This record gives sequence, C-alpha cells and structure tokens, in this order.
Amino acid sequence: MSTSVLPARVGVIGGGRMGAGIAHAFLINGADVVVLERDEAAAAAAHDRVVESVAKSIQRGFELDAEVTAARLRTAVDYSALADRDLVVEAVFEDFAVKRDALRAAEAQLRADATLASNTSSISLDSLAAELKRPEQFLGLHFFNPVPASTLIEVVIASATSAALREAAPEWVRALGKTPVVVRDSPGFASSRLGVAIALEAIRMVEEGVASAEDIDAAMELGYKHPQGPLKTTDIVGLDVRLGIAEYLAEHLGERFAPPQLLRDKVARGELGRKSGRGFYDWN
Repeated sequence: MSTSVLPARVGVIGGGRMGAGIAHAFLINGADVVVLERDEAAAAAAHDRVVESVAKSIQRGFELDAEVTAARLRTAVDYSALADRDLVVEAVFEDFAVKRDALRAAEAQLRADATLASNTSSISLDSLAAELKRPEQFLGLHFFNPVPASTLIEVVIASATSAALREAAPEWVRALGKTPVVVRDSPGFASSRLGVAIALEAIRMVEEGVASAEDIDAAMELGYKHPQGPLKTTDIVGLDVRLGIAEYLAEHLGERFAPPQLLRDKVARGELGRKSGRGFYDWN
C-alpha cells in the first residue's frame, strides 16, 4: 500500500458501482473514506458494496485486514459529513445539473484548501468549474469501470485548476497503483471521445446487419487486443449512459457522434445493458 502522497481523508459522493469502486481504491490504499448517499437505504447498500469489493481484493491476495479496513469506511446522507475531507470525488449520474448541484453542496462544506474532483466521463470541467467559488481547487478524476480491475485514471485539467493541483493529482493516481493520463478539458476528454466513437460505429454495424454483436466484439478483442469488445463494454457502462454521452458529444463536436437509432430504441425499451438484464447481450 502507498499512503505517502494520498489525501488522508476522502469523500465520495454517490455509492453506486462507480462510487463504490472509487471508495474501494482509496480505502485499500490507507485513506479514511466517507461515502455520501441520498438516503439511509442507499447508504447501507453502498457500504455493503464497498465491503464486498474489499473482500474480493483480499481473496485475490491483497494484504489487508478486513476489519481494520472496514473501520476506515463510513457512509452518510448529509453533506456536512464531508467537512473534514481533504479530497471529495463526485460520482453521481452523468447529468450537468445533477453534478453541479452535488459539487456546489460539497464545496459549501469543504475547507478552502480541500480538493473537489468530478468523475465525469464527458461533461466540460470548465462549465462545472464556472459554477464553483473555488475553481482553482477543482479538476477531473475520471476512473474506469470496474475501478478495482482498471489500471487507468484520466486526470482532466480545467482552465482554472491550480499548478499545485496539476502536479499533485497524477501522484495520487500512482499512489493508488494506477496510471495517470493527463488531458486538458475538452468534450469527451481522450478516453470517452475515442471509446464512444468506436462503440457508436459498432452499434451502427449491428443496425446495418454487418455482423452480430458477438462477432464485432470478437473482432476487436482478437484483432486489436481489446480486453472486451465495444458492445459488451456498452452493456456494462449502460446504454442510457452511452446515449447521454453521445448526445452531449454530438452537441459539442458534431454529427459524427449522433446516436444511432438502434441505441435510442433499446434505451426506450429499457434494454440498458447488464443493469437491466438485457442490452446487446442477455445478462439474465
């Protein structure tokens, strides 16, 4: 474990799959972690999610004491629980208004020298920073799903991000045992822009009957050594999430990111991928 450069007290807003993964990453590397959720039931579910993830890390050989690690995890339903945090990472739904409100509420509680980060995969950091009182203390930390297995974090630098924070954030990523990729704020950054472009073209190929989802994914896995194909990845990310990102990118970068009708139709039918049981694959 590496704790020398990591913030000692970390908050995560949102305890879903991504938020729980982010909490897990900091927790197993020695940080004290608070996960903020909307109500007690969601907070309890988030707590269980993180503890289960820690248990899996131990099973894989990570040297941790389960009880000691769990003792450094708390959940809360009020933003005041973030008041003593050194770093807070927002991991709520990929919607500008939802993220803006969460970031504002957190900033109102934080010390002036605390860092606020967004896990957004596509929304402009500058547009979010414009809603904050201390934009110099704000940046993007884009974790990848599933967080425990992923070795990448995209560090997104907004225009107002301080020089000290630009230098510190990549070191935090390395202390988590992951690799930082530093990009300036731009719609979709680097990873989402490329990932969504490939996924949308794969969806168009299914729509046009070029090949099955399984064969398209196999082509990318075997031919280009992707760990999993773009359609299976879309199912894991969520078709509704992919659609929202594509619409955002189309608005800011042009028609090449226009969502295929097949994607819209699947979302309208509730075929959202793994979380609903069906997307391009049957997950039941």
